[in-house]
Amino acid sequence: MNIESIFNMIVRRLVGRAVNKGVDAGINAVAGRGIGRGNRPVTPAEAEERAERERIRTMRQERRARRAQRDQRS
Repeated sequence: MNIESIFNMIVRRLVGRAVNKGVDAGINAVAGRGIGRGNRPVTPAEAEERAERERIRTMRQERRARRAQRDQRS
């Protein structure tokens, strides 16, 4: 094996790894699983929206619990 074939083998592996990392990063970015996603600061509007969603979710859970309790009695 000469030096040129060894060099080509090493370069091929390095390029393959770089391509795989790029593909993985692209898939994670599209899927919303990015590394920095949880580290960004929350704006007041986002906090308000989240609080509203939580409030609605709590109301729905309470409504379901009342409905389930009412159905068990019947």
